Amino acid sequence: MYDLAEVRGWLAGRGHGEKVPPLEELRTLLRLSAHGRSLAARLLPFVLVASRRPDLFEVADELSDGDVAARAQQGVKELAAPLETRFGDVAYSASDASLLRAVLRCIDSGRTQDAVDVLAERELEDEAVSGVYASPGPVADLMARLLGAARPQAPYPASVFDPACGGGALLVAAARQGAQRLFGQDLMDVQARRSLVRLHLEVPCSSPDPTADPSARPVADIRADDSLRADAFADFSADGVLCNPPYGDRDWGHDELAYDPRWAYGVPARGDSELAWVQHALAHVTPGAFIVMLLPPAAASRSLSRRIRAELIRTGALRAVISLPAGAAPPFHIGLHVWVLQRPELAAPEHQSVLCVEGAALSGSGGKPAIRPARTTAAGRSAGSDGVVTAAWEALSEGVLGYWASYVTAPASFDDVPGQARAVPVVDLLDDLVDVTPARNIRTAAAAVAPVAVAEQVSRLRRELAQAVDELAAAARAGEWPAAGAEARQWRTATLADLTRGGALTLHRAGSPSSREQDAPPPAEFANRPVLSGRDLAAGQRASHEPETPVPPTTVIVTEGDVLLSEIRSDSGIKARVADEQDSGAVIGRGVRLIRPDRKRLDAWFLAGFLAAEDNLNSASVGTSSLQIDASRLRVPLLPLEEQRRYGEAFRYLYGLRQEVRRVTELATLLPKTLSDGLSSGTLMPPAPDDGHVAHPARPAP
Repeated sequence: MYDLAEVRGWLAGRGHGEKVPPLEELRTLLRLSAHGRSLAARLLPFVLVASRRPDLFEVADELSDGDVAARAQQGVKELAAPLETRFGDVAYSASDASLLRAVLRCIDSGRTQDAVDVLAERELEDEAVSGVYASPGPVADLMARLLGAARPQAPYPASVFDPACGGGALLVAAARQGAQRLFGQDLMDVQARRSLVRLHLEVPCSSPDPTADPSARPVADIRADDSLRADAFADFSADGVLCNPPYGDRDWGHDELAYDPRWAYGVPARGDSELAWVQHALAHVTPGAFIVMLLPPAAASRSLSRRIRAELIRTGALRAVISLPAGAAPPFHIGLHVWVLQRPELAAPEHQSVLCVEGAALSGSGGKPAIRPARTTAAGRSAGSDGVVTAAWEALSEGVLGYWASYVTAPASFDDVPGQARAVPVVDLLDDLVDVTPARNIRTAAAAVAPVAVAEQVSRLRRELAQAVDELAAAARAGEWPAAGAEARQWRTATLADLTRGGALTLHRAGSPSSREQDAPPPAEFANRPVLSGRDLAAGQRASHEPETPVPPTTVIVTEGDVLLSEIRSDSGIKARVADEQDSGAVIGRGVRLIRPDRKRLDAWFLAGFLAAEDNLNSASVGTSSLQIDASRLRVPLLPLEEQRRYGEAFRYLYGLRQEVRRVTELATLLPKTLSDGLSSGTLMPPAPDDGHVAHPARPAP
């Protein structure tokens, strides 16, 4: 609607100008450009040129627009052949100079790879990428290490192939582990170019010539075409394959490929594209070589593919299935599986089992994400980040690698670990379902616990539940709550904004980082402190002590007596409470408002109780899909301090009552589960029929 340069000049003239982060500037210019989509693709090779020509940064602002475009075009032409031919005829004009300079600023700020991703996203916006997901860095690293650990005494596979390379994360991970020849193919041309640029940026590669001497630096050869229908490497066999193929693709070529020789284990059904990719990968490795693939959990149990799975198991091609917790990789709402396969040798396989590993148990996350999901774009990649690696993910990764190394060294003598890993005999898998889901084939941890220990745990839980119920009943009976009168009390009220102006309290929150603070470490006074998030507050939990929890650059240290208020409105969970001694010293994170009252004028629990009132929250909630609480609008009755304290004690009692209810609920859930697991795993016996203390606690609901 308005000219961007004029708006920036107007703001700068009034003291409001702030340097725009380079990535945001690049996105904005691409969006405003009439040829942004096609230009984004043409700018990809320039990123590679600019990353190798630091002299361009020094002169770009001094040169005319035409000279900037001419130097950029000359740089692309000087790329080592035949790398230059992969990008076709690239031409830049003076009108492209602002975008060329924006790319240079991204590189100058250390965001080279992010610039590549922004350019690729712009071209991918109009592409149909359903079922195509990125491979986060930690997951790609785990898969690459699994490939190397398959042969403990041998060097890393020299040549690695990814038939659905996407952004190139798996090939980069393989190169970092020692792969010397990297081959990839992707349906979308922009993804193939993106992979090629990423490889040359992160692990500088030599000429993409399969016959070149690999001793100096890795060789990269990336092609653009449909891998299943138009295999660009039909006569090529790699030493290993890493792949994260498209999921749920019904248009993978079932009809025209029905008699393809790659289907050595059975013709995949139309709705079973994942096992078509599995067989495509097996056809592209040498006998005895390994393959690591990231697949949806349905591939392990879908009835359409049970015959192919059975053949993979009989021939010894399927070696391991590893489940990841939900949140480890997109789509974040499901837990994906990592399959490790080996192309069978001519002789019959010696191993008679398949390793199954339950990743959620290894991470200690109980099924919670081991990687915090980052915001994803339409292209399926995390915007600006591959996710944040946590201690839980490190435990999962090392545990998986340890089990795999132990199993592949001596499959017959692998010691099962209940609840985590098991070498499942082939005969157990070849039933009517041929389901290789790890959770189905691993004995639960409860089955391995000594019966006496389970019985003692049950006794302890029963005692704790009985005590908690008694305490809850006593708390519920305490005190009398008289009526206020014939009509409800009416008060004069003031908003928190009014009380702030009057000096009765101060309002604090964790601010968003500026462009300069985004990558800077937190101030020394906030470093190494636990962070209390809005989620922690709602769940009644303490601040997080995980070292990976990011500390906001602008925050405040909690002291005893502060009022903590959730900024996000929800129908459940704690909305406000008063900080106690255990909270003191933490810092507030996103989603928390800290209210620090003047103790001589305001009672903290009085504030917390009235701020969390439903009518009060209704009047201060703003937003549509996510309701946020505007704390400045919340109202508080104007009462004498002594009367505030009476109300405060009542609200404090109600908070304690809620905590007792929460504790009883948790114990009442845990005890039946423990009993059920004990009975079903054979560690507990049912009560004797004449045991009088066992009775149905209530009639079943109609």
